[in-house]
Amino acid sequence: MFFPLKDENPTQRKPILSVAIIIINTLVYIFSATRGVEGFQAFVVQYGLIPYEITHMTELTPRLASPIFLTLLTSMFLHGGIMHLAGNMLFLWVFGNNIEDHLGHFRFLLFYILAGFAADGLFILFSPNSQIPLVGASGAIAGVLGAYLVLYPRARIHTLIFLLYFIRVVKIPAAVVLGFWFFYQILMSAMSSGAGGGVAWLAHVGGFAFGWLLFRIFASKPGGGQRIYRVQW
Repeated sequence: MFFPLKDENPTQRKPILSVAIIIINTLVYIFSATRGVEGFQAFVVQYGLIPYEITHMTELTPRLASPIFLTLLTSMFLHGGIMHLAGNMLFLWVFGNNIEDHLGHFRFLLFYILAGFAADGLFILFSPNSQIPLVGASGAIAGVLGAYLVLYPRARIHTLIFLLYFIRVVKIPAAVVLGFWFFYQILMSAMSSGAGGGVAWLAHVGGFAFGWLLFRIFASKPGGGQRIYRVQW
C-alpha cells in the first residue's frame, strides 16, 4: 500500500481550480453526510450516475429524478465515504497543480470534466445494465494522473509506503508510482469484471487512458514536445 504525499515539481501558477474542486467535493460530501443514512442514500440515487438510466433513457426512481445526462457531471462530486473522499482529494492535491499549471485554469477544468466523462463512458460500456449509482471523482482524477505520466515521468514523488513492518517515505519517479497504480487498476478490473467491492475499476482505467492518450497525441504534434517538456526534473 502506498500514498503519494507531494512531488518535487515546481509550478508557476497557483492551483486555483484544483483547490476549488477539492473544496466543492468536501462541501458536497459534508452536506450529503449530514442528511442521515436515508437522506444520504437518496442524495446518491438522485445525483449519482446510474448506467441503466443512461442506456435505457429511463428513470428508475421518478420521485428522485434529476436530468439523466446531468448525472454524468454531478456524480463526479459525490463520494461514498470519508476515506473515498480523502483518497481522491489527496491524489488531486499532489498531481493536479502541475496539470493545471501546464494547461491553464480554464483548459484544466475542461480536461478534468472530459476525463470524468471518458471514465463514465467506459464503465457504462461494460456495465450498461448496472442499477447501482456510480459516484466519485476518481475517473476525472485518473485522467490527471495519465496526463502527469506523459508530462513529468521523472518527477520525484514523496511516497508513504506500508509493507508489513516497513513504513517509510521514499522518493519514487512518477513513472513508477503511476505505472504501478494503473497496473493495479487493470488487474483489479480483470479480477472483478470491471467493478468489485463497490469500486468502479474500469472507470479509473478509462479516465487514466483518456488523459494519457490525449497528452501523448499533443506531445507528438510539431512543437508539442517543447511545451510539454518544459518542466524541471
